[in-house]
Amino acid sequence: MPGIDKLPIEETLEDSPQTRSLLGVFEEDATAISNYMNQLYQAMHRIYDAQNELSAATHLTSKLLKEYEKQRFPLGGDDEVMSSTLQQFSKVIDELSSCHAVLSTQLADAMMFPITQFKERDLKEILTLKEVFQIASNDHDAAINRYSRLSKKRENDKVKYEVTEDVYTSRKKQHQTMMHYFCALNTLQYKKKIALLEPLLGYMQAQISFFKMGSENLNDQLEEFLTNIGTSVQNVRREMDSDVETMQQTIEDLEVASDPLYVPDPDPTKFPVNRNLTRKAGYLNARNKTGLVSSTWDRQFYFTQGGNLMSQARGDVAGGLAMDIDNCSVMAVDCEDRRYCFQITSFDGKKSSILQAESKKDHEEWICTINNISKQIYLSENPEETAARVNQSALEAVTPSPSFQQRHESLRPAGQSWPLTARTSSSGSIGSESTNLAALSLDSLVAPDTPIQFDIISPVCEDQPGQAKASGQGGRRTNPFGESGGGTKSETEDSILHQLFIVRFLGSMEVKSDDNPDVVYETMRQILAARAIHNIFRMTESHLLVSCDCLKLIDPQTQVTRLMFPLPSVVLYATHQENKRLFGFVLRTSGGRSESNLSSVCYIFESNNEGEKICDSVGLAKQIALHAELDRRASEKQKEIERVKEKQQKELSKQKQIEKDLEEQSRLIAASSRPNQASSEGQFVVLSSSQSEESDLGEEGKKRESEA
Repeated sequence: MPGIDKLPIEETLEDSPQTRSLLGVFEEDATAISNYMNQLYQAMHRIYDAQNELSAATHLTSKLLKEYEKQRFPLGGDDEVMSSTLQQFSKVIDELSSCHAVLSTQLADAMMFPITQFKERDLKEILTLKEVFQIASNDHDAAINRYSRLSKKRENDKVKYEVTEDVYTSRKKQHQTMMHYFCALNTLQYKKKIALLEPLLGYMQAQISFFKMGSENLNDQLEEFLTNIGTSVQNVRREMDSDVETMQQTIEDLEVASDPLYVPDPDPTKFPVNRNLTRKAGYLNARNKTGLVSSTWDRQFYFTQGGNLMSQARGDVAGGLAMDIDNCSVMAVDCEDRRYCFQITSFDGKKSSILQAESKKDHEEWICTINNISKQIYLSENPEETAARVNQSALEAVTPSPSFQQRHESLRPAGQSWPLTARTSSSGSIGSESTNLAALSLDSLVAPDTPIQFDIISPVCEDQPGQAKASGQGGRRTNPFGESGGGTKSETEDSILHQLFIVRFLGSMEVKSDDNPDVVYETMRQILAARAIHNIFRMTESHLLVSCDCLKLIDPQTQVTRLMFPLPSVVLYATHQENKRLFGFVLRTSGGRSESNLSSVCYIFESNNEGEKICDSVGLAKQIALHAELDRRASEKQKEIERVKEKQQKELSKQKQIEKDLEEQSRLIAASSRPNQASSEGQFVVLSSSQSEESDLGEEGKKRESEA
């Protein structure tokens, strides 16, 4: 081995530049050794960690192979041959695991311990001595600098003593530190060789010991076992290759058949829209509001489950509830610059979601599917057939039938008579019997080519003439801020009945007749058919306020009254016979300038299974209004009777007063006819002022007679 370079310890007190230069070379060498040994330590630590991991992994593998027979695989039965084979593998691997554990222990003692000691003890000692030597050198330079600045003219023994003592202490400290530092650097040249060779020697000895143990465990019997297992593996591989070839052919066939489906918006003529679905799944973009006007779109997988709409992110294991779509409303909406958007609103109107489909076909199928689920078609035995029958009925409803009577005759039991009912009974809720429509055609109920209005009038627009007169508002503009003008009292403030319902406006159209509930049914049929044909799913949601004076449609957000229907003008109201959510009423309005020219408009709404309640509330309101009117008339009649009695009493009192005055006058006349003479006792008869006036008039009359 070549000689070792050393630092001269004898020259540490002199501290010449040559010594410092040589010290710098040794310090660079120490730094290089430290960097190299850190890298070697990391490499050997990886070997040690890998060996530990290999030992733990082989032990875990052996343990899992032993537990194979306890597993219950869903697609695999009890395979005794496989279990026994794995048990034998488990024994061999367990022995190998023990060998690896011994190797791991030997690597820790013979390889990692020496290099760790060199890294943690020797290299750190060099760094510590370097820092201490640098501090001592700086202190010595500072002390020499103060000593050199001592004044020649004014010598101060005390200051000179302190400075001299400081130089002595710092120089001694630097010398001692420098000698120990040089010694450590010289020793490092030996230690680095030991630190390199000892770990490698320990590594090789551990590996040789490991391979010796392996050769003892792996015998000829094990080689025969492995040969048999290799043959079995080849048989399984050939069977697998055959199945893979079959699956590849299937994949090619599916690729050819699915090629048109790769287009995001397929041709609707080749892939027609299925409107009879009650279940659907696919990816949709959901709109999430991040501010007042800003929003983001998240792509998630949506699927229907019963009456619920579920959402599931790509990384989630299961889906979560997005919205309850029973009795909900769905409509297509225009949303910013995105196509194929639709909005779902819950039955109570408190929650809504805007979703975007990928194609026009998916857009229409999602709307139709949610609409079918909202009608609870999925609860029937054959939901697909029920949905198809409902949609087919909607399509057939556009074709006018010969007469309304013929459609109802097919549904009536044979031999059952349908008596005519009065208007009061026909204007009740569902459950009232239909009237006899003999000789009543479709044209007598609804005028042909009657336009259908699918949206209500905005509150800031001028009221139409018929509706303005019906609501009692004339031609004035509705206050868009919901404030009452002039401080007048609300029309329904003193009303006994106040009931609020959530409704969605389906449409309205003019009708010819308003004395039969079948008019409402026919209007429902035509409006629903028109919506189905034209794919109109948008509905305006409002709050319907039922009071004893009127019916009001109120905007749920701004509380602005959209429309007001006077209760006396509501001449007919009914709910659908099968769908309890649909109801409507007929409003009799003045259709022309003269009040005698009346027209009838039927309004159709959808509610949250409250059609009967709304009709009952309207009927209750009309009864309360009727009783109030009867009470008012009875009160007015009673007041009239009291006024007549009071007048008669006044006449009687006046007559009695006249009779009393006549009696008094007769008495005075009788008294005035007596002779007005003084009594013998000198008494006189004193006359009253009226008697004196009468006497004066009598004397004047006598004078006139005498003159005549």
